[in-house]
Amino acid sequence: MEVHKVVAPPHKSTAAKLKTRLKETFFPDDPLRQFRGQPNSTKIIRAAQYIFPILQWCPEYSFRLLKSDVVSGLTIASLAIPQGISYAKLANLPPIVGLYSSFVPPLVYAVLGSSRDLAVGPVSIASLILGSMLRQQVSPVDNPLLFLQLAFSSTFFAGLFQASLGILRLGFIIDFLSKATLIGFMAGAAIIVSLQQLKALLGITHFTKQMGVVPVLSSVFHHTNEWSWQTIVMGVCFLLFLLATRHLGMKKPKLFWVSAGAPLLSVIVSTLLVFVTRADRHGISVIGKLQEGLNPPSWNMLQFHGSHLGLVAKTGLITGIVSLTEGIAVGRTFAALKNYHVDGNKEMIAIGLMNVVGSATSCYVTTGAFSRSAVNNNAGCKTAVSNIVMSVTVMVTLLFLMPLFEYTPNVVLGAIIVTAVIGLIDLPAARQIWRIDKFDFLVMLCAFFGVIFLSVQQGLAIAVGLSLFKLLMQVTRPKTVIMGNIPGTDVYRNLHHYQEAQRIPGILVLSIESPVNFANSNYLTERTSRWIEECEVAEAEEKYSSLKFLILEMSAVSGVDTNGVSFFKELKKTTAKKNIELVLVNPLSEVMEKLQRADEEEEFMRPEFLFLTVAEAVASLSLKGPSLSNV
Repeated sequence: MEVHKVVAPPHKSTAAKLKTRLKETFFPDDPLRQFRGQPNSTKIIRAAQYIFPILQWCPEYSFRLLKSDVVSGLTIASLAIPQGISYAKLANLPPIVGLYSSFVPPLVYAVLGSSRDLAVGPVSIASLILGSMLRQQVSPVDNPLLFLQLAFSSTFFAGLFQASLGILRLGFIIDFLSKATLIGFMAGAAIIVSLQQLKALLGITHFTKQMGVVPVLSSVFHHTNEWSWQTIVMGVCFLLFLLATRHLGMKKPKLFWVSAGAPLLSVIVSTLLVFVTRADRHGISVIGKLQEGLNPPSWNMLQFHGSHLGLVAKTGLITGIVSLTEGIAVGRTFAALKNYHVDGNKEMIAIGLMNVVGSATSCYVTTGAFSRSAVNNNAGCKTAVSNIVMSVTVMVTLLFLMPLFEYTPNVVLGAIIVTAVIGLIDLPAARQIWRIDKFDFLVMLCAFFGVIFLSVQQGLAIAVGLSLFKLLMQVTRPKTVIMGNIPGTDVYRNLHHYQEAQRIPGILVLSIESPVNFANSNYLTERTSRWIEECEVAEAEEKYSSLKFLILEMSAVSGVDTNGVSFFKELKKTTAKKNIELVLVNPLSEVMEKLQRADEEEEFMRPEFLFLTVAEAVASLSLKGPSLSNV
């Protein structure tokens, strides 16, 4: 077999290496490539299009696209109006704030966002987290003005954090919310949100302020004397109607307009029913009079000092991460369906600036909602103009239609919320996680039970902590496998995976499948020593010649640090004491360069013990001694 020489990597300066590393860390998509070799006029146009994605599709916009966007915009508006009111109540905010949040943020996103399908507005999970965290220190009933100020301030911090991630190219931070964590967290939050609606569905006036399933159910059954049969009957009827239309929309996507229009129809019918029968005088609570007019400015209500600064910053951070993760995930889902690209960093900036502007215009945290975006997609939206149409519809509602909501019963809003959050419980995804990775399933369960029994933020923290623990275990306990030759080939594979693979007498072939660094070098030292001892015992039992060579297959070792270099030095000393030669196969350029710098005396980087493949190494080493000549 021809043996190829392992050559040293080309020299690169420290500055060049740092530049490459920074580029791959913060600019993996290479956003500047579109400007190379272009005239200045083209560069200016493309820069404007990069900052404002609306300029990419606006010049080619046509009346045909407008018709589709108007239909989809009106459709999602019929869903956004009742959901906006409902989610604001979930966040313990005035219902009108939910409509404010469905007016300004979609306009901002239409200019800055890169997704064509994302329908922007308040969402249930962010509303729940915002309301529950702020309510721990400030009562929305006893001090509603302060609570509203803290909500707007939290929204500002959420937007600032989101935009900063995009501007600084730090979007990889949100990747620490794994799929398993999100599925468990969303399902637990859906249960909590639904249980919170028992107050409205049963007509209870004295309800617990806690979020856990135990205190909520305890409060429900300790106040049975407050249950209102009129409220229960109305709630059950509309809840069944909404669930039926949702099921119909899922089974027959062409009838999406049925499930999309059902919440607004429920609001209209229930409002007329209460107004005609004066049910508000017989135990059914209603929203009450809502303020007319567009969003009033709220920048003077933002609080950047005082005793509540830590609370709003923490609330903004958590709601910002959760809402950003949801929005980007939804945008990428529909982009994949329609075969176009969504820029994650642009989305972070768009959603962040949307919330910063929203905090100054009486809005609370908003993002892209899956239910609304699915309706938007099914309705045939073509561009972000559907968000503009929705926003204009909400504007008309704010200006002229607010008196019509005065008699809207709270029980219907509760039914709308329950119907919306049921979709967050993804049982097929949970079953798939169980089949693929049991540890991920454990993480999912911890997130789920942590949310429903402790709190939303504690459940999320536990799940993220377990995910990080799994990541640390993978880093500190890397996989090492013993390799054997598949007969009749030059291929070497894991002995425990391929039963036909055979060990080579006198040679131990190990594959290290991770970088070698301070976190795992001690473990690798111990594990490699154990492999050698086990191999020596096996060689003695099978009466083969003693172990002569240790081959390390290093194709998966992408990097080493100072501790990693020390690992190779110590391994060389250990093998030398046992008269075993250390052989390295296919060290990558960065690894090879560092080892060569550290190997001043050429202890373990001698050319005769460096090979490109395991097969070449075995073929060459088999000629070095008679004991291996039959390999």
